[in-house]
Amino acid sequence: QVQVVESGGGLVQAGGSLRLSCTASGLSVTDYTMAWFRRAPGKERERVSCITRSGRSTFYADSVKDRFTISKDNAKNTLYLQMNSLKPEDTAMYYCAAGGSAFCYSNERNYNYWGQGTQVTVSS
Repeated sequence: QVQVVESGGGLVQAGGSLRLSCTASGLSVTDYTMAWFRRAPGKERERVSCITRSGRSTFYADSVKDRFTISKDNAKNTLYLQMNSLKPEDTAMYYCAAGGSAFCYSNERNYNYWGQGTQVTVSS
């Protein structure tokens, strides 16, 4: 049974940092393109960052570029999202997703497995 479980969310002041983790079981992060999505209140879910299964390519939404860093530890089968210089507009539920494609698609329909999400709240 495949599971992806996020952790690391919380409440932080603007300018602070958080590191999200996504631990996978039943699949290998080396076989799947892994992504972080987020859904802010009243908005659609959007792709924040993505890393291909080879790890050679990454993607960042313009809104988080130069502040967030995606990485993965193959030995731990875990995906990370380091979030620095957080802003109130980063407040959202953050989801980890795994897709079978070799590419970082923006459409969530390209991702087969999803976690339950971890809440990130940034206060001003």
